[in-house]
Amino acid sequence: MGLEALRKKIDDQSCKAAVIGLGYVGLPVAAMLADAGFDVLGIEIKKDRVEMINSGKSPIEGDEPGLEVMLAKAVQSKKLKATDQFHHLSDRDVILVNVETPVNKEHVPEYQALRSAVKSIAENMKEGALVIVESTIMPGTMNNIVLPIIEDASGKKCGEGFFLGNCPERVMPGRLLANLREMSRVVGGDSPETASVMKAFYEHIVDADIDEGDWITAELVKTVENTYRDVQIAFANEVALICEELGADVWRVRELVRKSPGREMLKPGAGVGGHCIPKDPWLLASSVREKDIEVKLIPAARGVNSSMPGHIVTLLKKEYPDLKGKKILIMGIAYLENSDDTRNSPGEALEKLLDHSGAKTVKHDPYVENFKGDIYKAAKGCDAAVLVTAHSDYADVDFEKFKNNMKKPVLIDGRNLWEREKAENAGITFIRLGDAS
Repeated sequence: MGLEALRKKIDDQSCKAAVIGLGYVGLPVAAMLADAGFDVLGIEIKKDRVEMINSGKSPIEGDEPGLEVMLAKAVQSKKLKATDQFHHLSDRDVILVNVETPVNKEHVPEYQALRSAVKSIAENMKEGALVIVESTIMPGTMNNIVLPIIEDASGKKCGEGFFLGNCPERVMPGRLLANLREMSRVVGGDSPETASVMKAFYEHIVDADIDEGDWITAELVKTVENTYRDVQIAFANEVALICEELGADVWRVRELVRKSPGREMLKPGAGVGGHCIPKDPWLLASSVREKDIEVKLIPAARGVNSSMPGHIVTLLKKEYPDLKGKKILIMGIAYLENSDDTRNSPGEALEKLLDHSGAKTVKHDPYVENFKGDIYKAAKGCDAAVLVTAHSDYADVDFEKFKNNMKKPVLIDGRNLWEREKAENAGITFIRLGDAS
């Protein structure tokens, strides 16, 4: 099947789609494609997740507007079915890849999941299938890794026996469906014709600009935009540290800076987590690690942001120079407010540092299953509590209850969620990141 025939199948929605990896990106993509009228096969190696999805239930917790209803409808209508078997790909026209692409301790990409997925696709795909990698990848990965694996494993030539594209996702937990629908996308194809067909496919679920390009452009756009955000957050964090040393309030400084046109200073915080921002800057930097260029700003920004949980420990030590034996409540294990996503969690990074300091930690999170419960019971007998994640559940805490339950009422606000006056009026020792007032 050629691109013209595939385009017709996409237009009349007789095209059969597959989504590899049913996590935070793959599951909502699969549900949206099914909701748009396509026959969708989801492939997921975790059998318990497959069973849950086939029962019409979402394995993604947290506040995800519309996802549970859309998924249930897709499964009930038999437009979406999940499996852990790749041989079912044999009749799929368009195959989307949404697997993890982490970096190792040396900040080098590790592509075991991606290599395995594309090899399995190549061994089972039909003639003329369009394979689209949505996972965020190091620039150059399509040409240097994905293409050779598929051609070698399938015996087919790109542009003839199959077509290959890159369309990085742009999503955030808590807004998965909204981001997929409303955020612009870049479709990078092995040719302009492939990019055009990709655009026609995504137009069924995306209500925003869809810009056509090649592989390297699509790869760069996604890694650059997340790196840009990481650098901007690092600037805000460094300003917060400066404000603390100079006896100022970074939140007031930020408010006034933002009154100047174009100076959209981001928020400092207790740490930067998630799957993308801690990783994507290294993907971008790694793309030129063997070239004649020294990347300086990106590693520096990563260093600042990675150090913020350590700075929280420094703030604690101002109250307790010796943390050994102190009981510390960590409020927020998910990296993002109102989400259950714990990937690269600043709360877990803080826990490790506190454990190393000899402190005892108690973890609480209203969205993460293992750490739910009464926040005031969690605070019982604690020497301090640290807000790491600004869940809405924490916004209206009763400071009096905190004071009455804690051994010593010390609260550290790492996200500027609480009003200093209210906390201090309740008799609490209140410390806010970036605020030396």
